[in-house]
Parts: sequence; structure tokens; C-alpha cells
Amino acid sequence: MRKTRIALGLALAYPFVISAQPVDNAPSKEVGVVTIVSQQPTSLPTQIPATMEGITAAQIEQNINATDSEDALKYFPSLLVRKRYNGDYNHAILSSRVSGTGNSTRSAVYADGILLSNYLGNGVSGLSFPPRWGMVTPEEIERVDVMYGPFSAAYPGNSVGAVVEYTTKMPEKLEGSVKVGYAHQPFDLYNTHATYGGWQSSASLGSRSGDWSWFVNLNHTDSQGQPLTFATRTVSTGTVGSAGTAVTGAVAGLNSANVPWVILGALTQYHTVQDHVKAKVAYDFSPTVRATYSLGIWQNTSEGRPQSYLTNASGQTVTSGAINIGGRSYSALNGGDFALTNEKLSHTLHGLSVKSRTQGTFDWEVAASLYDYGSDTKRQNAGSNTLPNAAAGGAGTIADGSGTGWNNLALRGTWRPQGPKGEHVVDFGAQQDSYKLRYLTSNIAGNWTTDAAGSVASEVGGRTQLQSLYAQDTWRFAPDWRVVLGLRAEHWSATQGLTRFSASSSQAFADRSEHHLSPKAALSKQIAEDAFLKYAVGRAVRMPTVNELYGATSTTNSQYINDPNLRPEKSWTQELSYEKNLDKSQWRVTAFAEDTQDGIYSQSVVDPAAGNRTISRVQNVDRIRTRGLEGAFTVQGFGLVGLDVTGSVTYADSVIKVNQGFVAVAGDTLGKMQPNIPKWRATLLAGYRWNAAWTSSVAVRYSGQQFRTLNNSDVNGYAYMGVSTFTTVDVRARWQITPQLVAAFGIDNLNNDKYWNFHPYPQRSYTAELKANF
Repeated sequence: MRKTRIALGLALAYPFVISAQPVDNAPSKEVGVVTIVSQQPTSLPTQIPATMEGITAAQIEQNINATDSEDALKYFPSLLVRKRYNGDYNHAILSSRVSGTGNSTRSAVYADGILLSNYLGNGVSGLSFPPRWGMVTPEEIERVDVMYGPFSAAYPGNSVGAVVEYTTKMPEKLEGSVKVGYAHQPFDLYNTHATYGGWQSSASLGSRSGDWSWFVNLNHTDSQGQPLTFATRTVSTGTVGSAGTAVTGAVAGLNSANVPWVILGALTQYHTVQDHVKAKVAYDFSPTVRATYSLGIWQNTSEGRPQSYLTNASGQTVTSGAINIGGRSYSALNGGDFALTNEKLSHTLHGLSVKSRTQGTFDWEVAASLYDYGSDTKRQNAGSNTLPNAAAGGAGTIADGSGTGWNNLALRGTWRPQGPKGEHVVDFGAQQDSYKLRYLTSNIAGNWTTDAAGSVASEVGGRTQLQSLYAQDTWRFAPDWRVVLGLRAEHWSATQGLTRFSASSSQAFADRSEHHLSPKAALSKQIAEDAFLKYAVGRAVRMPTVNELYGATSTTNSQYINDPNLRPEKSWTQELSYEKNLDKSQWRVTAFAEDTQDGIYSQSVVDPAAGNRTISRVQNVDRIRTRGLEGAFTVQGFGLVGLDVTGSVTYADSVIKVNQGFVAVAGDTLGKMQPNIPKWRATLLAGYRWNAAWTSSVAVRYSGQQFRTLNNSDVNGYAYMGVSTFTTVDVRARWQITPQLVAAFGIDNLNNDKYWNFHPYPQRSYTAELKANF
């Protein structure tokens, strides 16, 4: 009975997951420590002392309107992905308890043990570095697990926020599926009144024959997103008088700092076409040793187009020249105000692992992966090249990231000196992670849409490498007690740093290297048959990325200022959890704390004197202190058979305590909230099984006040570049028409909350899908 209650408690500890997966593939919990036993390649260590949450493919399909892989994380406690539209490839950053949506390097995302997080840079300043979500589609997912905090020695300092592990399917028999989905979003903001959406289709097939197994997934997305940025002028920059073309259509308002401005038009309305191919092949050398190879190919073609709100006295659209609004003349509209972009990306992922799973005295794994920017180009009109002529050609730039990428090698072992039931389980390993950034921006004098690269506008490049050794011992020193002790040793180096802005102006940077030790510890106690108490503490060192060190970029409408002398970000994180597992419910309360020295931040401001360019500067913040409390619960059969409810509430007080730097005046960041960390956030999801054919779900997400700037000057969250509170309601209904045919209909943001995170999030959006399994 005791083991049954523990197993049920583990299942309930994952959000709305009861029928999780085959028993031999499921994690188990004993004395508060999760033990991972997986038939699939996974980067998760065998023993995890931290808070874990998870979800299965069946529950994603039943409860979540999932068009992209990151949608699986929608209702996890304390997590948020800044996804702006379906197929968002360049801004979908993951945030966690104490890491905001500008800090992509403070989380780690893996798929079958292959790194998807992009540690070439941080966030979206300069270039864009979100995880490569497109390398996994919802149809591939078997389950998703999340580990909170840097408490396992098996991970680098990027695990300080959370570690996400996608496990994808590998069939045991011939099976396949075909799915088609549609999305529809009416959008109404400023003077944009339009409808956006798109189609998505997916097909998968897999089987097993003897020692061989294989799986192939194809996915195609054609998506129209809502406008994401806006051309503006601050009212104070206008000059009273009659100069310039008199225009109407501008929208008056207040910017994020409550300063009066006018919105002139909408930009970066992306039409995105993506194709994804994933192939996996596995071979069992023996019942306990499996080799797996994965190949992922992702292609993206995207066009960003602007819309001017301005018209002259004749009713003609105005996109260039000096303008006059309400008796004030403003600086001339340029190509950056209404920029056009064409992007083509083709990326490839390779992964190979050989892993034993005896569950005996010794198990081992060798894993290697490679992510390659085979081609990665972005074309844009020049500042001097304005609409309408810019749509047909003219001067511009082409930015080429071909040759950029990273590779990872890991050797892992698990030693059970007394066997699987013994007192000790030791995880250990060696890792090497190498990153190369090369980004060349060239001028085009003739036709920016088709011509080859001309003279150098800017070039950035460099390499970083992290070599690590780790060991972690899980020791059951008494029947109801378990302690986990770990240590991670790291050697980091940065080499070949280069920044240049012309053929004759370049700067090479001196090589750097550092050594760091990161200890970890956890103690857990089973205080009753159905209750656990657990404490964990760990140090994490997050190294600067290549782009933060060397990535000074400058375009028509943006500038990024690097810092080759950035200090690593060093954090001590703690959590204390109490977990209660009842027959049909589970709840958890976790107190967490983090103290970070030399936090790395990129702060963005708009400079009206520089043509309204967004200027970003990376810097260290001396000390940030966070204290918080997280509660989560799951109830199966909540007052009604078939009704399952899960929810979470998180409070975080994250404050800048010491900082020599500043935004406007010395000391203006002291005592201010860490950017993009709301004090309160909450989720609630209720799923109901009406009968064997029909299920439905209702989900609510809430996020409280937060700021984007280090000095918290962006007090108006409901404006372009602001970060607002939000409450959204999502609904989904699923109909099992036949054993092979399924239909679903959903609405995200049913209440049509118009909320922001620098960019506007989607408004009320409708989804429909039809899937056939065979």
C-alpha cells in the first residue's frame, strides 16, 4: 500500500497527469527524491533532488491548444514562454521563478538529451537567441519534464532557472498519424484592424522491427502574426509650426514611461512559413544497450511588413519625409520607421547517443550533438530607402549567420555500489560544450531583395567553450532519509572575439578563461506515509555568451553594445518544500530564495535623437536578492467523477540590492524589482471527461505587475515596449469521433485581454484541428 501511494503521489505531482506512460518508463519517487528510469535518451540524471513537474502527450492533446512545442509549458507552475504568434522563432523566451523573459540563458531546454537552448547569446538584444523550439513539434512529444533550480551537478549554470526535457516518441509497433490545424485571430490595436492566422499540417510514422526502431515526423506551418512593433515619435521632439507634410491617422497615447507620444504605424507583421523534418533511428545492441541517432531539419522563410497609419490631405498614405501632426513638425520618416525584412533560415540538428539501462551496478552513456546554422540570412531596406520604392528594391543590408552553431559531448555514468536497492547511487560525468558565432552584415547598393552582399557594414564573431566534470552521490543513510551531495567543476574560455564596422575598422579581443566550482546539496525526509519534507541548495555560474562579449551590431532601427569584460553571473539558490500525497490529490508548498552576484542584463531604450533606434547595452548588476513562495496542487475527481483540477500560485520578491551601474542617474536601480519578474502569478486548469468521446478543459493564467527596465521607469505596461499584467482564459473541447479520428476546437485568450511584453501578445484566437491515427 505504501509503494502504491508513493507512485500515485508521483503521478499527481505532475500537472493533470494520471495515466502517464508505461510503468517501466515512468519516474518514481522515494524519500522525496525523483528517480528517472527511461527507455529513451534523456539528459536527466538518474537522481533528482529538486522540484519536478511533468506532463504527457495524452494530457497535452486533451487539455492544451498546442500549435508549437513550447505550448506544452503553458500551465506549469512559475513558467512563461513569451510566444507572440504561431511559429515565433526569434522571441519565444522561457522565464521561470526568478528568471525573466529577457534571460534565455537562465534556463536549459533539451529534447532527448540534445540541447535546444541557444547559448550563443542571451534574450533577443542584438540578435535573437531563444531555444530552438521548432526542432520539436507537438506531434512528436511523448512527455515533458521540468526540473526547477540548479540543484543537480549534471547541468551547467544555465540551469539556475529551470531545466526542460522533451522526450519524443519511439514506437514499439507500426503507427502513424496525420493532423491538420487552423488558427484565426481578429486583431484590433491602435489603427490596425485586421485578421491573422494560418494553417498547420503534420504527419508522423514509426515502427519497430526486431532490434531496430524508427520514427519520422513532418510538419508544415504557414502563419500570419499580428504586428509586433510600432513607429513612434515622442511629442516633446516635435516643433510647433507648419513645417512638414500635414498628416492624419496618428494615434496619440502614452509610452511605457507615461510620456506623451504618437504612434505612426505598425511594423514586423510576419508572414512565416516553416518546414520541419525529424527522423530518429534506434538499434538495440542488447536488451540493455541502445544506440539512437536523431536528425532534425528546420527551415523558415519569413517576411516582415509595415503599415503606415498616416495619410495626407489627398488621402494618400505617407511613408517618407518630414511630417506635421496637429501643428507639430517631426523628423523625417526613414526606412527604419517602416522597415521591410526578408529572412531565410535553414538549420540542422544531429544527435547520437549510446546508452545502457541495466539498472544494475553500473550504467553509462555517450552522447554527442551538433546544431548548425547551414544558412541564416536577413535582408532589410536601408534607412535612406523608404516606402513605397523600398518594396521594389533599392539600398539595404543582408545579415548572414551561416556557419554559426554549437556542439556538445557528454560522457555519463551511474554507479550503484550496493546494487539498485543499495544505500548509494552515484551520478558522474564529463562534458564539453562549444559555441561559435559568426554574423556578417553587408551593404547592398542596388536591390536589397535579391542582390549579393557588398561592402562590410558590421561583423561579429567569437567562440566560447565550457569543459566540465561532475559527480553527485545520493545516499539513503536511514530508512526515511536521503541526502544528495554534488560538485561541478568547470573551465570556461572565450576566444577569437572580433567586432568590425567596416573593412578598415575592426577590433580583436584578448582570449579569456576562468575556473569555477559549483557545489550542490539536498536533504529529504519522509515524515509520514504520504508526506515529504525536502531542502536543496546549489551554486550556479552562468558564463557570458559570445554575443554578450563581442556582438556589437548596428542596423537601421537597432544598435547593440557589447562588453568583452563581462563577469560571470554567480547565484546561490535554495528551496524548501513540503509535499503531501493523498489518494486522489497532491499539494506542494515550496519556499525559494536566490542571491545573484554580477547578474547579466541587456537594457533596451529608444533614442529619438538617433532616428528612434532601439539601443541595447549589456551590463553586470552587482547583486539581486529574491525571496518567494510557490504552491501547487492537483485533485483527481474534484467533487465530480471525471473532473481533474490543477493549479499553482507563485509570489516572488526580486529586488536589486547593489548596483554600481545605472540607467539615467546614479542609484536609480537600487531597491527596484528585477526586470520581467512579476510579484504574483497563478495558473488554474480544469479538465472534464464528459464521456468516452468528449473531453473539455478551461484554463486561467494570471501574471501581476512587472517591469522591463532596471530602474522600473516603465510604469505604463499597456503600451508598446511596456510589460503589463494579464489574466487570460483558454478553453478546449476534444471529440473522439472514432477510435482513429479526433477533432478539437479551442479558444485562447477567450476574454480578449490586450496585454503586452514589449510586443503585444495575441488577442482572442480560435483554433481547430482534425487528427487521424492509424
